[in-house]
Amino acid sequence: MLSKRMASTAAICLLLGAGTAACGDNKDSDKAAAPATSAAAAATATATPTPTPTVAKLDTDKLSAQEIEKQAKDALAGATSLKISGTMADADGKMEMDLAMDKKGQCVGSMTMPGMGKVDIIGDGKTSYMKGDATFWAAIVGKDGGKSGAQVAELLKGRYLTGFDSDPQMKMMSSLCSLSDFSKQIVDGKTDKAEKGVAGTVNGVKTFSLKVTDDSGEQSTLQIATEGKPYPVQVETVSAKDGNTKINFSDFDKPLTIQAPSADNVIDFSKFKAQVQGA
Repeated sequence: MLSKRMASTAAICLLLGAGTAACGDNKDSDKAAAPATSAAAAATATATPTPTPTVAKLDTDKLSAQEIEKQAKDALAGATSLKISGTMADADGKMEMDLAMDKKGQCVGSMTMPGMGKVDIIGDGKTSYMKGDATFWAAIVGKDGGKSGAQVAELLKGRYLTGFDSDPQMKMMSSLCSLSDFSKQIVDGKTDKAEKGVAGTVNGVKTFSLKVTDDSGEQSTLQIATEGKPYPVQVETVSAKDGNTKINFSDFDKPLTIQAPSADNVIDFSKFKAQVQGA
């Protein structure tokens, strides 16, 4: 359920984190011999100021909607890190997310899911950690373990769970830390029908909108940065049936600083599972 939401709703939204600049290098090719004082004077007279860096701009007049969307996907594929935040809605309810991830497999943040409570997630590129509330554990292990979510939460005593990467039921949590997998899912995914919209400003970023329609006829508005790298900035879907979805992405290419939980603040999944099952 979680990965499905990630793929279907949060798939194409990102916020421009930093622009790219390009400037030329002006060199004087005249190297004729001259007296030292004259050469100095000539250099002063002919010196040109350092050109002001120019920011790449998305040519929304010439590009088609499909070309703009492709450029946004290509920019996303090259991002080394990003942050996802916002609310996603579907038939099950609303999911809130605030999660930063990078291509090293690192991540940090939290998610709150309808009927599943809240879970904090940390990944340092080698090991994944998670800490859920009582509602989360009731949904995950309550039925199988014969214990309530409150009992499981008490068993953990506020500690993080680790060592669950190979467990079929839990490994989806580890996949949330993979920006590479996330980007591939988006870039290789099916392209929906897109139409050009209008220029605007979203989250302080100059943008151009696309109206995107999926196979079911549901429409979303995708905002794409027009200066610097054409990262998608925001996606918003208004649904009378499921409610509104609005996702923002930020902190592109910003290095993550991950602090893994201390040894006395974690519990191994195999030990935890045995205790839950009463072994």
